Amino acid sequence: MGEAKRRKEQGLAPKGPKETGSKAKTDTQNIFAKYQILPYILVVFLVAYLLYDLIKYYL
Repeated sequence: MGEAKRRKEQGLAPKGPKETGSKAKTDTQNIFAKYQILPYILVVFLVAYLLYDLIKYYL
C-alpha cells in the first residue's frame, strides 16, 4: 500500500488496471477465429513450398 499512499500525497491519480496482451495478438486471434480454415490453408502452402524446395534441391 506504500505506492498508493505516495501517489495520493503527490496528487497523482491511482494506477489503472494493467492491459493484458497486445493489440496485434488480439487481431491475429480475431482473424483466425473469423476465418477458421485459414490456418489449414497456410499449412498447405507451407508444405507445398517445402516440397517444391526439396525437389528443386535434389534435381
